[in-house]
Amino acid sequence: METATFAAGCFWGVEAAFRRVEGVMETCVGYTGGTAVEPTYEQVCAGRTGHAEAVRITFDPAKATYEDLLNVFWASHDPTQLNRQGPDIGTQYRSAIFTHGPAQEAAARAAKAHLREVAGPRRTIVTEIVPAGPFYPAEAYHQQYLEKRQRGAGRL
Repeated sequence: METATFAAGCFWGVEAAFRRVEGVMETCVGYTGGTAVEPTYEQVCAGRTGHAEAVRITFDPAKATYEDLLNVFWASHDPTQLNRQGPDIGTQYRSAIFTHGPAQEAAARAAKAHLREVAGPRRTIVTEIVPAGPFYPAEAYHQQYLEKRQRGAGRL
């Protein structure tokens, strides 16, 4: 099994998108990329921690490649919006790929470069690509939030 971590706005919908991918064995929404230790949802939403809402994914690379996950990531949000997705505004909703090793970093940078070419010069891809750091799982009521409310039926 391998791990991947992505931030693409509010983690509820992003998690639901990844849970539909064959080969994704587990998802966990949480907070990463900031400075606070064990942050709460309220602290992250207030923008006081530097963390992004993110999804940590455990996947079987024999069934889903990292490139497959990158495709879901790009399709699940607008990577040209700086520190926002739709009505959600703040650095906690930024577009980010938190890489777990050099191979993921290379794949993420190549995918971003390709997307930049496809998007054209008038659309800037603002997605940050940084090494994964500590990940803090969100409170239990956030896990599989949309599935619990019958709005994001997943495969798992």
